[in-house]
Amino acid sequence: MVEGKLNFSTKFAFGVGQAGEGVFNVGLGFFLLFYYSQILGLDPALAAGAIGIAVILDGASDLIAGSISDGWKSEGGRRHPFMYASFLPLSLTFFLLFFPLVSSQIGLAIWLAVFTNVSRLMMSLYHVPHIALGAEMTEDADDRSALVAYRQFFGNIGALFTYIAFFWLLSPFYGGEGRFVEGAYVPWAILVSIVMGATIFWSAWGTRSVVPFLQKVTERSKFSLLNLLKQLGRDFKEVTKSKNFRFLFTGVLVVYIMVGFTTTLDLYMYTYFWELDERVIVPVLLAYATGNALGTFVSVKLFALWGKKLCLILGGLSYAFFQNVPVVLRLLDWFPENGDAMLLPALIFFKVVQGFATAQANVGYGSMMADVCDEHEYHTGRRQEGAFFSAVAFSAKATSGFGAAAAGIVLSFIDWPVGAHIRTAADIPPETLTNLAIFYGPAVLVLGFVSVLFYFGYKLTPEMHSNMLKELAERRKAVQAN
Repeated sequence: MVEGKLNFSTKFAFGVGQAGEGVFNVGLGFFLLFYYSQILGLDPALAAGAIGIAVILDGASDLIAGSISDGWKSEGGRRHPFMYASFLPLSLTFFLLFFPLVSSQIGLAIWLAVFTNVSRLMMSLYHVPHIALGAEMTEDADDRSALVAYRQFFGNIGALFTYIAFFWLLSPFYGGEGRFVEGAYVPWAILVSIVMGATIFWSAWGTRSVVPFLQKVTERSKFSLLNLLKQLGRDFKEVTKSKNFRFLFTGVLVVYIMVGFTTTLDLYMYTYFWELDERVIVPVLLAYATGNALGTFVSVKLFALWGKKLCLILGGLSYAFFQNVPVVLRLLDWFPENGDAMLLPALIFFKVVQGFATAQANVGYGSMMADVCDEHEYHTGRRQEGAFFSAVAFSAKATSGFGAAAAGIVLSFIDWPVGAHIRTAADIPPETLTNLAIFYGPAVLVLGFVSVLFYFGYKLTPEMHSNMLKELAERRKAVQAN
C-alpha cells in the first residue's frame, strides 16, 4: 500500500485506462449486434448465440487472470506485466471484429464468436489486474472512492469518444447515414482501436511508480494446468465465503444482464422507435455521460452523507426507473411524438438524471468491493484482489453476454427485419416496434428491483471497516518489526 494520499498524476493515469475499456464496451455493446445483424444480415438468433457463447467461455479468462496475477512474481509487480501485454493484441482483435473476411451466415457467426472471445480475453489481461491494482494501491477511504470515480469518469470519456468518432467524425462522409453503411465501420474501428491501446498503455506506464509499495510475491509457484485449476478452485471457494461479497456479486449479476440487454438494443431504439438521426443520437448519449460525470464528481461527498450502501441502492433503482419511464409514457401516448421539438429535450433530461443517479451505484459498488477485499484480509491474512475482482469481471462479461444474447433472441422472437435497407420506422411493422419497446422498457424495471434486493444483504458498515483497517495496520507493523 502507498502510505498517505496518492498523487494526482497516479490517480489520473489509473483512471485514463478506463477510457480504453469505455471504447471497448461501447464497441461490443452498442454497435456489435447492430453491425452483424442489421448491416451484414446475420440472423439475430445466430448472432446472439455467437456473442453469448463467446462471452461465457471468455468469462473464465477473468478468473484465470485474477488468480495468476495474484501470485505473479516479477520486477514489475503482480499487475503491470499483464497490463503491458494486453494493449497491442487487444487493439488488433477489436479491429478484426469489424473487418470480417467471411460473408456466409455460418462464417459470420464463427468469426463473431472467435474474435469476440479473443478480444475479450485480451481485455481480461488488462481489466482484472487494473481494477485489482486500484484496490491494493491505497486503504484511504476517500482515495479509494476517488480511484473508482476517476475510472468511471474516463470510462465515460472513452464511451463518448467512440460515439462521436462514428456519428460526428466519420458518418458525415457517408451522407450522415454511416450506421447503415458497412464501409463506415472500418475507419472507425481503426481509430478507436488506436485510442484504446494508447490509453491502456498510458495507464500501465503512469502507475508504475506505485509498484515498489505494493505487496510482492516472494516465491514463484511451479506452473501447470492442474495447479492452476486447483488454485482457481481454492480462490473461488475463498472469496465466496464472504457473505457480503455474495450479496454484492449476485446483485451485480442481475444488473449486468439488464445493462447488457438495454445497451445492445439502444441503437435499435434510437434508430427506429425514437427515429433520431445521427446528429442527435450523440447529444442523448452525451446527456447520460454528462449526468454520470457530474454524479461521479459528487459521489464521495454523497457517500459521506448517506453511505455507500444507500447510494448503491438508489442508483440501481434509478437506472431502471429512468430507462423505463420515457418508453412507458410513449406507449401511453403521454410523451412527445417523433419529430416534436420537445422530444430531444425530454430524452436528454431523463438521460442526465439517470446518469447522475447511476454514478452513485457505479462508484459505490467499486469502492464497496475494495472494502470486501480488506474484510477478507482481516479474516484470512491474504490479499486476493485479483480473485475478487476477477469474479466481478466474470459476472460482468458472462451476464452482459447473456444480456446481449437475450437481445438477439428477442429480435428473432418478434420477427425483427434485418438488412441495411431497413432504415426507418416505416420499414418496421407497428406491432414489432411496440413489442421491442415492451421488452426494452418494463422488463428492465423488474430486473432493477431484483438487483436491489440483494444489496440489502450487505452488512459491512463504515465503522466495521474502519476498525478492520486499524487492526490490519497494527498487524503489518508487527510483521515488519519481526
